[in-house]
Amino acid sequence: MRHKVTGRQFGRPTGQRKALFRNLVTDFLRNGHIKTTIDKAKEIRPIAEKMVTYGKKGTLNDRRLAASFITDPKVVKKIFDEIGPKYKDRPGGYTRISRIGTRAGDAAEMAIIELVS
Repeated sequence: MRHKVTGRQFGRPTGQRKALFRNLVTDFLRNGHIKTTIDKAKEIRPIAEKMVTYGKKGTLNDRRLAASFITDPKVVKKIFDEIGPKYKDRPGGYTRISRIGTRAGDAAEMAIIELVS
């Protein structure tokens, strides 16, 4: 039974799932938006918002925590130099998920996750 077990498995082992989330969050923060499935967007939203919060606080420990998850050092620099200061006065809710219909190949529900301006 899966009582009180949160998170989606996406039919992948734990390591592959974590790598998927790391890559999705890195690409999302690099570009400001990505197009993915609804479920993947909902899973990466709290992770991405945590990274933006690290960028807002800007301490050395926060930079190290972000660098341990984000796969590209340029994206880590962008979080702390551009994205974090942009949301300095916002108390949360840095992302928006918009549904865009179904994918042609397998009819998966698609969404765009983007940083709120």
